[in-house]
Amino acid sequence: MSSSDLDEEPTPTGELVLQTLALPKDTNSNGDVFGGWLMSQMDLAGAIAARELAKGRVTTVAVGAMHFLRPVPVGATVSCYCEILEVGRSSIKALIEVWVKHYSFEEQQKVTDGEFVYVSIDNAGRTRPVYMDR
Repeated sequence: MSSSDLDEEPTPTGELVLQTLALPKDTNSNGDVFGGWLMSQMDLAGAIAARELAKGRVTTVAVGAMHFLRPVPVGATVSCYCEILEVGRSSIKALIEVWVKHYSFEEQQKVTDGEFVYVSIDNAGRTRPVYMDR
């Protein structure tokens, strides 16, 4: 790590896959977005990236540890970034980061991350190889 890296603002890892708006219906009694709602957005983002890579149907088989760093306010733009970490014969492991932008703060802020694992399946729901250019 160089000294210039220390001066830089943190930035998202991976590719922007999904962006949405945090609405009042997605919040708890304190007005903060439910962690489960964020997790569902992350799963959608990872599935989009995995489906594209697998060139077909995928299903979620595991979710690793998630780290919630700060609450998400209503009205925030929620952005899910995906980085493919590993591709197996039929599985795809992805790191999903969620960053938010809100009018009450200047910079985009990271709010959570987690690892999701997807498996490529056929129309009968059986595991199939990931069809990608290797």
